[in-house]
Amino acid sequence: PPHAPPPPMADPAPSDDMASLAVQDKPEKSKKPKGPKPQKQKPAQGQKKENKEGLGALKEVDFASWYTQVITKSELIEFYDISGCYILRPWSYSIWETLTRFFDAEIKQLDVENVYFPLFVAKARLETEKDHIEGFAAEVAWVTHSGSSKLEEPVAIRPTSETVMYPTMAKWIRSHRDLPMKINQWCNVVRWEFKHPTPFIRSREFLWQEGHTAHATLPEAEVEVLDILRLYQRSYEEILAVPVIRGKKSEKEKFAGGLYTTTVEAFVPAVGRAVQGATSHCLGQNFANMFNISFESETGTREKVWQNSWGMTTRTIGVMIMVHGDNKGLVLPPRAAPIEVVVIPIVVKGKEDIVRAEAAKVADELKAAGIRVKLDSRVDKNPGWKFNYYELKGVPLRIEIGPKDIENNAVFVSRRDTGEKDSMSRDGLAGAMQALCSTIQGDMLKKVSTQLRDRIKLVVTWADFMTELNAGNMLLTPWCDVTDCEEDVKKRSAVESKAQESEAPADDARALSGAAKTLCKPFDGEMARFGIEQMHGGKSALEMPCFACGKTSKEMTLWGRSY
Repeated sequence: PPHAPPPPMADPAPSDDMASLAVQDKPEKSKKPKGPKPQKQKPAQGQKKENKEGLGALKEVDFASWYTQVITKSELIEFYDISGCYILRPWSYSIWETLTRFFDAEIKQLDVENVYFPLFVAKARLETEKDHIEGFAAEVAWVTHSGSSKLEEPVAIRPTSETVMYPTMAKWIRSHRDLPMKINQWCNVVRWEFKHPTPFIRSREFLWQEGHTAHATLPEAEVEVLDILRLYQRSYEEILAVPVIRGKKSEKEKFAGGLYTTTVEAFVPAVGRAVQGATSHCLGQNFANMFNISFESETGTREKVWQNSWGMTTRTIGVMIMVHGDNKGLVLPPRAAPIEVVVIPIVVKGKEDIVRAEAAKVADELKAAGIRVKLDSRVDKNPGWKFNYYELKGVPLRIEIGPKDIENNAVFVSRRDTGEKDSMSRDGLAGAMQALCSTIQGDMLKKVSTQLRDRIKLVVTWADFMTELNAGNMLLTPWCDVTDCEEDVKKRSAVESKAQESEAPADDARALSGAAKTLCKPFDGEMARFGIEQMHGGKSALEMPCFACGKTSKEMTLWGRSY
């Protein structure tokens, strides 16, 4: 059923201008003032009246503070004493497990097998592929000592595993009968060098899956690239209720050493920035040539394999938080939520046992129907505290049961996503909750899909490009698909954005700045899926010259600011 858990189921460098959006690596603890008790003051702009458990920042005004408070107060993240490293608490790890169950089951249907390769990479291996290592050089962490003894040669901690796996794949592959070879590993990776860490979005260590496959022909490899990308789209849209746009990366933004890169791109309306959701790369034969991965063909000739690699990380959780969260905390889609329904007894003196027994009975019925449910019958917390607590954690549905509800053979139900509340009959309650979870899942996806559609603007001139960019939108443009032009757009947009930022009010925390970059060249049908027209002045926008340089356009391309 839609409400139930799914069946057992590489990111290019982000924008340099992240300081205004980055969270503090460790939230500062305020010291208690000494002396007379200070007078109460009204909350500053971007803040709201805060209680100990609730949020004190508004998402639409002070996004960075809001995000920090949400991930800590909803018990997703605990900060750690090494910058850029974070502790995933049970609430967030459970969401990651839901994604892994879904994706793992799906790739096994494609005959992918799970493996595990070592964390450490020999220096010589890592440096075999020049373009590849240059793409990761600044991010590689090196082990140089064992105790007090210096190693003869430093050992790298994997930033990704192409150079770890491929020498071994060269041993395993001998004949066309060994192909295709499809392996995947669930592991952690370390990418050390960056500024402005943001939990889930940009961290030095993160969890992911990385798939690596070898094929006899390019067409076979290309089919798989899109099959995997479709699974990434489903992970976001069917589990996290986050719409994504599928497309191809530009030559400048593709995976280092690969033939081409495909991507799913998400968008965070609150800050006007895109997020690369997951990538599926066609590597061509570059790594096969470097590591001599060849096979004997059916005709007896030696051929090099065609390879793919693909990965999805815990960034998925951060995207979900940013897109759905509100000023009360998390808002979780039912399929991703560790708990779909919380049952809270509303006790009255003299009827405590009756109410608690009925609440337990309801919880047992929901659990028997496959619904993830929690009964909170704690006596040290009042109902109001519990309401706020589970709203902060984003639990999709809350059921309240009191003496009058029992008399009326009913329960009181509240939706987290909309705040709607209603009395529902006890008869057939489990089925009603299943249907409501399905409705919530669909409503959440529909809501943010509409937001995404409204923030994609078709532009054909540079002036309109900058106007819409500074309004926090994504831009769909006719483009020449030339790297020099792309680099020029990045430089020009950065300069003009900085000039506009200097003119903005000093207290405008929502002011956007930073360079634009290509997000992707959307696949055929992707824009139509969101109702985006690609006509300008009665003709196809692709017939217009490149918006930036005036040369002949080759691709419709999506641009924006990005994490």
